[in-house]
Order: sequence, then structure tokens, then C-alpha cells
Amino acid sequence: MDRVTIHTLQAMKERSEPITMLTAYDYPTAHIMDQSGIDVILVGDTLGMVVHGFESTLPVSMDMMIMHCQAVRRGVKTALLIGDMPFMSYQISIEEAKRNAARLLAEGGVDAVKLEGGQAMAETVHALVNIGIAVQGHIGLT
Repeated sequence: MDRVTIHTLQAMKERSEPITMLTAYDYPTAHIMDQSGIDVILVGDTLGMVVHGFESTLPVSMDMMIMHCQAVRRGVKTALLIGDMPFMSYQISIEEAKRNAARLLAEGGVDAVKLEGGQAMAETVHALVNIGIAVQGHIGLT
């Protein structure tokens, strides 16, 4: 099976094919998901609560995200891998967002990053895409 890329997802959308996405925090879970044909795997900052027992995602650091992304990457050979940018890793400045997103790619091995925000983050998303970093937005549910 070929590796899933952003272009793969765009083609699937154009053909109205369902796109599957699940969250993994560790190697064995990621490996099983990848072997089952999941298209996209997210390493979410929810690992703070699910894995580490925090009451929220606020204590999750870039170093924690990178460590979990590395473990998941080792289990993923085909799916597109997305790493969540933790709280305050991209809100301080566009330069800080670029630096931290680049760390998730270079150190964590992800293919894209996810950040939350909506219109307030449009300039940041634009800056990341302009330097070649794919971004999955998350605007939440109302």
C-alpha cells in the first residue's frame, strides 16, 4: 500500500471517498491502526489526560508531544501522521509557531501539524503553509 499524503487525501475528497482518522499515543496502537488501513493518525495533546492522567491538556509540553510522535511514527508506515501542537506552542508568535511546528516534523517525524483557533490563527496557518508545513485546522464544535 502506498503512503498516504496530503495529495492522497485531496484526491479521496474529490472522489467522495471516506477518509478514516484515529488517534494514537504509542507504538503498538499506531502499528495496529496502520496495519488496518487507517488513512490518518493523529497524536493528540489529549495524551496528557489519557496517558499521563492530567486533568486537562494544559500541562502537555512540546517535548512530550515529540516523544509520543516519535513512538507513533515508528508504528506508522502508510498513514499520514499528524501531531497536535500543544497549548501556547503557537499562540505567542508566528516565529514561535514555525519553530515548534518544525520541531514536530524534524524531531517527531510527523507529516503535518494540527492547531486550534479559527480566524485568529489564519495568519499563523498561512505562515506555516508558506514554509512547507501542512496544517490541519481545528475550529471546535458549537
